[in-house]
Amino acid sequence: MNLILLSGGSGKRLWPLSNDVRSKQFIKIFRTENGEYESMVQRVYWQIKEIDPQANIMIATSKTQVSAIHNQLGDDVTISVEPCRRDTFPAIALATAYLHDVQGMSEDETAVVCPVDPYVEQDYFEALKNLGEQAAKGEANLVLMGIEPTYPSEKYGYIIPRSNGNISEVDTFREKPDSETAKTYIAQGALWNGGVFAYKLGYVLEKAHELIDFIDYADLYQKYDTLEKISFDYAVAERESKIQVMRFGGLWKDLGTWNTLTEAMVEDSIGNVIPNDTCEDVHIVNELDMPILCMGLRNVIISASPEGILVADKEQSSYIKPYVDKLNNQIMFAEKSWGSFQVLDVTVDSMTIKVTLNPGHKMNYHSHKYRDEIWNVIAGRGTVIIDGMRQSVKSGDVVTMKAGCRHTIIAETELKVIEVQLGSDISIHDKQKFQLEE
Repeated sequence: MNLILLSGGSGKRLWPLSNDVRSKQFIKIFRTENGEYESMVQRVYWQIKEIDPQANIMIATSKTQVSAIHNQLGDDVTISVEPCRRDTFPAIALATAYLHDVQGMSEDETAVVCPVDPYVEQDYFEALKNLGEQAAKGEANLVLMGIEPTYPSEKYGYIIPRSNGNISEVDTFREKPDSETAKTYIAQGALWNGGVFAYKLGYVLEKAHELIDFIDYADLYQKYDTLEKISFDYAVAERESKIQVMRFGGLWKDLGTWNTLTEAMVEDSIGNVIPNDTCEDVHIVNELDMPILCMGLRNVIISASPEGILVADKEQSSYIKPYVDKLNNQIMFAEKSWGSFQVLDVTVDSMTIKVTLNPGHKMNYHSHKYRDEIWNVIAGRGTVIIDGMRQSVKSGDVVTMKAGCRHTIIAETELKVIEVQLGSDISIHDKQKFQLEE
């Protein structure tokens, strides 16, 4: 099974746990059998591997999410990196070209596209296999998964099938409606359009060449920033006459808001939380070291992270996005391929960050033009390289780097460092990378 998992979005509706780098699919809220927590992307990835250990999984995403994906899934996961965001049709065209031109798959091979973050059970992935097998038959150019609606949702588009069979030709599509219109669609046998579909690689490559002037994957990648922003539904699905829909009636939830996310949480609280026995229907997620005490609350969501603190009525939490749009865009926490960082303090001419490096990982070898840096090692062991000179470091050591010098740090064990940046122009853009000679 060839799967393309679409990983996008800024995740503003799940602020303060999400930001422009850490979208909702990377938030660790699902407790595993060993007592640890995993994210949506981890949960979906391992569910696929349980159903089909040989599945060829590719994640299509923007550059900002690559580090988080490697952090949570490892370095071996295949990623189709979008140089910039251009909506779902360019992303799927690029990923399809990668499968054909880089991985060498034939145009007759099938691929299944689905979001990376649905809350589903194993029967969903069995249905994905069936979807791919149906596309392989060639009866239709495109085979969609239609989700059996559980209520008249305003969040999804609708697929109107021509029959009520498990597999049907598609009569038409409907845009996201209001609640009353959704009821009429459901009465007509409509299905939710969850953005899940299968096709032969040659079909999408043909459509891509019709709409985009490119030679192959490398050429498409180079031209990506010039492409029109357009969804796959509008560019392909709604214009295709030879199209089928396969029904899916199992568990399927889009955890795009705090209200829907809490419905999937096994526990009422995560982190250092103390609710008293007068609280009812209260969900709390605390990523801070300080405790949260709740008393006498009902139908409330509380979430605390380095990005901020949310206290909201559950129903009102769905309307969070315009308020988050007005907030400062300073990223306070992010996962990187080598570990993570958390901003502790920001002033006009300084920034203090807590850096955690995973064992065996290192930062890029880099320099800064406008700032000095000081590393205070607070836990673990590793090696610092400054202008080619290596030095072992351990808990209690302090290392100073002047502006312009090249530096990196390599973790032998888990390594925790307090990094103090000092300068008149502290910016993420003030960074030049270099090749590290081993």
